[in-house]
Amino acid sequence: MAKEISYLEAIREALFEEMRRDPKVFVLGEDVGPYGGAFGVTAGIVDEFGEARCLDTPISESAIVGVAIGASLRGYRPVAEMQFADFISCGFDQIVNQGATLRYRTGGRVACPIVVRAPSGGNVGGGLYHSQNPEGWFIHRPGLKVVAPATPWDAKGLLKAAIRDDNPVIYFEHKYLYRRAKGPVPEGDEIVPIGIAAVRRPGSDVTLVTYGAMVQPSIEAADRLAKEGVEVEVIDLRSLLPYDKAAILASVEKTSRLLIVHEDVKTLGIGSDIAAVVVEERFDALDAPVMRVTYPDTHPPFSQVLEQYNLPNADKITDALRQLAGY
Repeated sequence: MAKEISYLEAIREALFEEMRRDPKVFVLGEDVGPYGGAFGVTAGIVDEFGEARCLDTPISESAIVGVAIGASLRGYRPVAEMQFADFISCGFDQIVNQGATLRYRTGGRVACPIVVRAPSGGNVGGGLYHSQNPEGWFIHRPGLKVVAPATPWDAKGLLKAAIRDDNPVIYFEHKYLYRRAKGPVPEGDEIVPIGIAAVRRPGSDVTLVTYGAMVQPSIEAADRLAKEGVEVEVIDLRSLLPYDKAAILASVEKTSRLLIVHEDVKTLGIGSDIAAVVVEERFDALDAPVMRVTYPDTHPPFSQVLEQYNLPNADKITDALRQLAGY
């Protein structure tokens, strides 16, 4: 059985279910208690589980992540909320130098089962400090896992998988999708495994790899191309570290063309690595250059007109697909 709920409700449902399942799971962050979080994701949690398992913290991301790491060493499974992903930089050292290295520097004797929830992304008029996509900072760091769901189904299933994982997981949840993305979510304990991509639309002519809020405009662009006789295969990565290299390579072998779409900036975004891997390992399969549609290498503007100009969208993706198909 599946029910229709929003992306935000799916995240909240996962938190409630995992906290009921395992008393070692707790949430912490700024305003996550009675206020219910800046976006309402944690609404009601303190009422059911009490302040001991729903900790309101000071405005200190380094403290939030540090407490989460310390608690994980005592056997707990903390879910730490960054009110906005932009401010995760304040806890960067704790994540990449402490949490990410714990298993390695203890010879595998110590796990660090923390989840850092990071509301990210633009298209909400958030401006400079509330619109960034900082996933590229973390997919570069061994010891971390990074996920970025695009649908309510995956938002719930990936969060459950992240909470149960013994490694630190950065969970990027796109703010634009919170109340806009709605879809079926299975009732019960449905887990979406980390590291496995999903084919959102099968096709034989061009491979399009994307994730997060870019999945829907990518599918829209692919549907446009279908009317022109070009079938685009849309792959939703879901996990960015590790990402499903096998799924990408298998699709490229079939289509011989690759477009990568992400909202993160172009330079050293995940598209750079995917392009390099495909060129290294499947160069003979390619009939056209690998292309990328991304945010430009600039800051998110306060002007919503300028933000719309910068954001990837279905029109830009359609143009790139036409170029590839005609190459």
